[in-house]
Amino acid sequence: MRMVIVGAGMAGLACAEGLRSGDHAVVLIDKGRGPGGRMSTRRMATAVGDACFDHGAQYFTVRDEGFRRRVSEWIVAGAAAPWGPAGADAYVGVPSMNGPVRQMAAGQTVRWSTRVHRIERRGVGWRLWPEHGTPIDADGLVIALPAEQAADLLSPVAAQLAARARSTRSQPCWTAMLAFAAPVPVAADCHRSRGVIGWAARNNSKPERVGPESWVVQAGPEWSTRHLEADAQWVAVTLEHALAALLGTELPASLGRAAHRWRYARSGAEGSGAIWDRDLHVGICGDWLLGPRVEAAWLSGTMLASQIMIVP
Repeated sequence: MRMVIVGAGMAGLACAEGLRSGDHAVVLIDKGRGPGGRMSTRRMATAVGDACFDHGAQYFTVRDEGFRRRVSEWIVAGAAAPWGPAGADAYVGVPSMNGPVRQMAAGQTVRWSTRVHRIERRGVGWRLWPEHGTPIDADGLVIALPAEQAADLLSPVAAQLAARARSTRSQPCWTAMLAFAAPVPVAADCHRSRGVIGWAARNNSKPERVGPESWVVQAGPEWSTRHLEADAQWVAVTLEHALAALLGTELPASLGRAAHRWRYARSGAEGSGAIWDRDLHVGICGDWLLGPRVEAAWLSGTMLASQIMIVP
């Protein structure tokens, strides 16, 4: 089949790799400008050079043997490495967090900067309507988006799948990116908390990171929900003050600060793994079908590809 996958994050790319191994023709469509999504890295210009921040997923762990083999391949390819401060079984992308998805996307056909706003049935296949450009036809369709976005897209054409997506809600997260003129005077590189801050980490402690002292500070879900529509600069300043309080130290001079709001940061756990409607030739995958982990996204995409390739 000619398959179109909406969403070129970890789940969509894992599904594409599985489908390509079965000789399906696969095209991925993503609204982003390049590989990353919630495994993105942002650069900030400072007076002493660019600071880098993995402002989405901070690291990933490995439990499944199939995923462990895939991570080993990323390590050999120079796309991932262990990161001890987060735990004995913690890994990060290199030279930035999007290393694995960038390596996966390099072997696929991806249309970046393309937002799909409508899908419709065309006979036994599908037609996708991007915001700009010509429609895209496919024999089969995969939606690899956060649950809320998947539900919106599927509602007019696959009500039952949309309902399952709507049953699983994501939690938001405000993330502050803070650059400093000198190292923050604490020994530990990672800090977890249950207050305003849920997680804080010295980003430049990760393998192959360069640039000045850089910290990623992620607010807890309750605080992020309460201040979801707040001004980004206010959020950055507030979380910087919260970091000083959490660490119990005065912070060095600031080189720059910014904040990013992730509306769909931490997924739910619907429990199905992946869903393929063989009659409609449409499927859904994503971490929200298993749990809020990078590994869950990979597993979901891989599961869906296996389901699609089963000949009825």
